[in-house]
Amino acid sequence: MAAVDRFHLLYREISRSCNFYIEALAIVGAWYTIRKCSTDGIGKAYAEELAKRGVSIILISRNKEKLEAVSKSISETYKVETDFIVADFSKGREPYPAIKEALKDREIGILVNNVGMFYSYPDYFTSLSEDMLWDMININIASANMMTHIVLPGMVEKKKGAIVNVSSASCCQPTPMLTIYGASKTYLDYFSRALHYECASKGIFVQSLTPFVISKMTSRSGMSSKRSFFFPSAEEYASHAVSTLGLSTRTTGYWKHAIKFTLGERLPEWIWAWLALYIFRITRKEALTCKVK
Repeated sequence: MAAVDRFHLLYREISRSCNFYIEALAIVGAWYTIRKCSTDGIGKAYAEELAKRGVSIILISRNKEKLEAVSKSISETYKVETDFIVADFSKGREPYPAIKEALKDREIGILVNNVGMFYSYPDYFTSLSEDMLWDMININIASANMMTHIVLPGMVEKKKGAIVNVSSASCCQPTPMLTIYGASKTYLDYFSRALHYECASKGIFVQSLTPFVISKMTSRSGMSSKRSFFFPSAEEYASHAVSTLGLSTRTTGYWKHAIKFTLGERLPEWIWAWLALYIFRITRKEALTCKVK
C-alpha cells in the first residue's frame, strides 16, 4: 500500500478484494453532544464523497430514523449499495457482538471511525458528570478500538484496506476546558499513527484526520461557526479530506486547517493554553446565560 499515491489507485486496489461490492464505510455520521446524536456533518459528507466515487456504504449510528433517511438518500443520489446498523456506542461493550455479527462475511474496504462526543459547551473538568466521563471514553476512544479490532483482521487477510480515524486539531496542544475531549482525540491520533506502522507492510493504510471546527460540525455544541475562509462546509471539507486518503497518514484534511495547525504547533504551550482559557471562559459564560434564559 506504500506505493499507492492517489485515492483512485487505493480504491482500485481495495476493489480487487471484493467479489460483489465494496462496503467501505463502517462508521459515519454519529456525532454526540451530551444526549443528542446527529447523522450529519463530517460523517454524512464523507460518506457522500466516497459514494460519489462508487463506494458502497454502511452507516452505523444510534438513531434508526436518521440512518434510514441518510442511507436512502445516498443510495438514490449516487446509485450505490447502502446499509446501516443501529448501535449506541455509549453502552460500553454491549453493541459490539451485534455489530460483529452484522459485518460477518462482509468484505470491508474502508473503515471510517467518525463517531464522537463533544461538550455542550467548554467546561472545567470538575464540572463534568461521571456519566459524561464514561460516555467520552466509550464513544471517543473505545468505539474506534473495537471497530478497528472487528474489521482489521479481514483487511490483513486480504492485504488491502484503509482505516480513517477522525481525531481533532485539539490534539495539537493541551487545550484547557476541553480537557477530556482533547485527551480522547490525542489518543486517536497516537493510536492511528502507531497502528499505521504495524499495518503498512500488510497493505493497510491508516490515517489520522485532525480537523479544526467546520461550519456544521458542532452546531449543537454552543460553538457553531458560519462558513468562512477557515470554516468550510462539511461538504467542502469532506471533498478535500477524501483526496488525502492514500497520500497522508496524518493530516487536517484541508489546506487552510493545515495552516492553522502548523501555527498552533509552533505556539508556546502557555500561549495556546491562555488563549483557550480566554475564549472558552467567554463561551461558557454565554452558554450558561442562555441556559438560564
